[in-house]
Amino acid sequence: MSARGDWRTGLPPEAGDQGDLPPVNAVRLDSREVRPGDLFVCIPGQRFDGHDFAAAAGAAGAAALVVEQGREGVAEALGVPAAAVPDSRRALSSIAAAHEGNPSERLTVVGVTGTNGKTTTSLLIHAALEAAGEEVGLINTVETRIGLRQSLNDSRMSTPEAIEIQRLLGEMVDAGCEYAVVEATSHGLALDRLADVAFDVGVLTQLGEDHLDFHGSVEAYRAAKLRLFERLSRGAVLNADDPEYARFAEASSAPVLSYALEAASADLTARRIDNVGDGSTFELVTPEVSLHAQVRLPGRFNVANALAAFGAVVALDLDPYMASVGISQTPGVPGRLQRVLTTPIGVVVDYAHTGDALANVLELLRGLTDGRLIAVFGAAGERPRARRTGMAEAAARQADYAVLTEEDSRSEPTDEIIDEIARAMTAEGAAEGRRFERVPDRADAIARAIALAEQGDVVLIAGKGHEPTIERADGSHPWDDAEAAREALRERFAEPDD
Repeated sequence: MSARGDWRTGLPPEAGDQGDLPPVNAVRLDSREVRPGDLFVCIPGQRFDGHDFAAAAGAAGAAALVVEQGREGVAEALGVPAAAVPDSRRALSSIAAAHEGNPSERLTVVGVTGTNGKTTTSLLIHAALEAAGEEVGLINTVETRIGLRQSLNDSRMSTPEAIEIQRLLGEMVDAGCEYAVVEATSHGLALDRLADVAFDVGVLTQLGEDHLDFHGSVEAYRAAKLRLFERLSRGAVLNADDPEYARFAEASSAPVLSYALEAASADLTARRIDNVGDGSTFELVTPEVSLHAQVRLPGRFNVANALAAFGAVVALDLDPYMASVGISQTPGVPGRLQRVLTTPIGVVVDYAHTGDALANVLELLRGLTDGRLIAVFGAAGERPRARRTGMAEAAARQADYAVLTEEDSRSEPTDEIIDEIARAMTAEGAAEGRRFERVPDRADAIARAIALAEQGDVVLIAGKGHEPTIERADGSHPWDDAEAAREALRERFAEPDD
């Protein structure tokens, strides 16, 4: 597909004269994807430096390069036209936006951020806007929706790179969308993947501690999230129950609309919450209206997610009555409290991969079973060690039994990760052999938990949710928690041969 705009208009002033820079077919970040006539942007990364692959891009037919100032020699040696910029990662965002014709400027964009609840809330907002009669696109951890086209996100990146973000927004404009709902992660904000998305409304679910391996500190993690609210044009929808509410409200460039389950002073509140089956009914109270609402997702935290979605609707001056229809009809998110079996044992798959998220899910499931609660979980390698202790503490306090296993160990030895979790559980008073055991292979762990379960028990398989791969030291392998559970269930409950 031809360019929707001119990439050269996205260059910063420091790039200087653009006279010898040609138009390009596509903007590339990976030299292996370069085709004749493309632009290759050289970005220094955590593991690799794109400047080291400039020759490969040139050999593949790159029409031009973007390099960082002081590295112009890599382009001169190839004889390829180049623009030198102070920060090539930051420039990638504005170049990608310009190449796609700055599509976010022709959309009303809602960004959703927070430690937990982003994906569910973004899906609820999408459903609410559709029910209000709007054409809406969606980009989140699980999927992308553009008009009637829906595709799963198998990249393992909740917020794609700027090139992909801008391309998807451009396709939304082409498809006639007027709104876009975008999950805005701390990585996506800190790495400037979203720097040239013109956000109108920002939504904060809640703020915990996560990704400290990348950000380095809680303060840096918070600062990344704050970026979304510092450049809004229409409204900030903030959780008044969150301890960081005041800080985000102060940072917002747009009017603040608050929501809460506990804080009575919030603009949007839920009264008379009633658990019904796999969801809740409640009375939604807004500054303008009060109406009966429903969310088909269990737990008080999903009522809070629904309030956040209603807040976005109110901030956009859309009809909350029609929005309530969309929210009430939204089914579960794949890999979020996904039920694989209900009887004679319950088996649930959930994406919970932080201590807070696991605690929330375990608390919910505790209220839904009279039997034992058995948790299968691990912790990702090359990720914050606090996740390991947080999940261990949640399981030790709230699960009757746990099977500790792998979860994207990557370059770290699985046994060492499990050992850290085991030590943290022991420190919480959970004795190994009585309250937990170790089964490093995830398929075996799921089968073991299902074999242990008796009638009325619930098995929670936590940590991966919808993800289609598992990351081990030797690379990425196809994976599906729900299918692994189904296989174990077939094995356990299969009729014996005659």
